[in-house]
Amino acid sequence: MTLGITQIKIAAGLLIEKSNKNMEQAIRTADLGYWDLVANRLYYAVFHAVNAMLLVDGIKTGTHKGTSIQFGKSYVLTGKFSREDGILYSQLQTMREKADYQNVFSLKEEEGRKLIQSAEGLRSRICALVRSKIEEC
Repeated sequence: MTLGITQIKIAAGLLIEKSNKNMEQAIRTADLGYWDLVANRLYYAVFHAVNAMLLVDGIKTGTHKGTSIQFGKSYVLTGKFSREDGILYSQLQTMREKADYQNVFSLKEEEGRKLIQSAEGLRSRICALVRSKIEEC
């Protein structure tokens, strides 16, 4: 099934909204000191923003790995996003997997606060790009 422009705009908007909520949850959870949950929410905040960008660009994925690969291939390797952005996305994904699936997860508050800032910076740039593309449609 192929989505029309209106459906793409709606779906991308919903993904951005979900990304915003996940970032807010990461920030509030950090204040409580639950760093495993922060890792999870940060990853999903960026993941949903990346999926919105892929959607508006007509790039299909079906898995977390596929999303990561397409972010690297379609945006990092083309220079639309930096190598550091690609590394950050990969770091967030690995951190989320460790926090969710391993018995022991350790993230220090100072490192966690820096990750929040970095993830929010990347997420904000992605969201701005998505919004500009939605307006072009």
